[in-house]
Amino acid sequence: SHMSLTPDQIVAALQERGWQAEIVTEFSLLNEMVDVDPQGILKCVDGRGSDNTQFCGPKMPGGIYAIAHNRGVTTLEGLKQITKEVASKGHVPSVHGDHSSDMLGCGFFKLWVTGRFDDMGYPRPQFDADQGAKAVENAGGVIEMHHGSHAEKVVYINLVENKTLEPDEDDQRFIVDGWAAGKFGLDVPKFLIAAAATVEMLGGPKKAKIVIP
Repeated sequence: SHMSLTPDQIVAALQERGWQAEIVTEFSLLNEMVDVDPQGILKCVDGRGSDNTQFCGPKMPGGIYAIAHNRGVTTLEGLKQITKEVASKGHVPSVHGDHSSDMLGCGFFKLWVTGRFDDMGYPRPQFDADQGAKAVENAGGVIEMHHGSHAEKVVYINLVENKTLEPDEDDQRFIVDGWAAGKFGLDVPKFLIAAAATVEMLGGPKKAKIVIP
């Protein structure tokens, strides 16, 4: 089940969920695609502005929470191990909150901890948002705080390895680096379906651009 999906399969899976989806090339986004920098945080797909300036890291739902979620890791000890693993694989681990609701400001973590993923078979974390953030920080990760309200217009699912896009708080988009799921040995179909479900549950746009080389 760790098989990757082809771009066409991703489009078909999203269209079955009622999404508009199209494949675009990296070349068409040439001015926006950036090389991943080891100093950049592995951050959330959230498209809002942030107090963080460690740009050019990969993006996954909830930052490193995506890895725990996909693997069914629900303990603080497990979260600390993932934090260290992300650092050992050359990225700066992170989770985030926002200025309105502190560490519960991450919509993905909020959905997970309140049981919105229960019927998809994901066990809930055995820790709250503050405990999770503290564990990540203690294990060497970074906490960022987002500001402003969500106004994402599109979801980018980026399959170009070691590249990413950056949030633009004035023209918001969700950014999902699908290639990063493969780097951490995640179940890629499950990862992408969870990402799509997250956008749907948060009331985001059911409109995706799948970026290929």
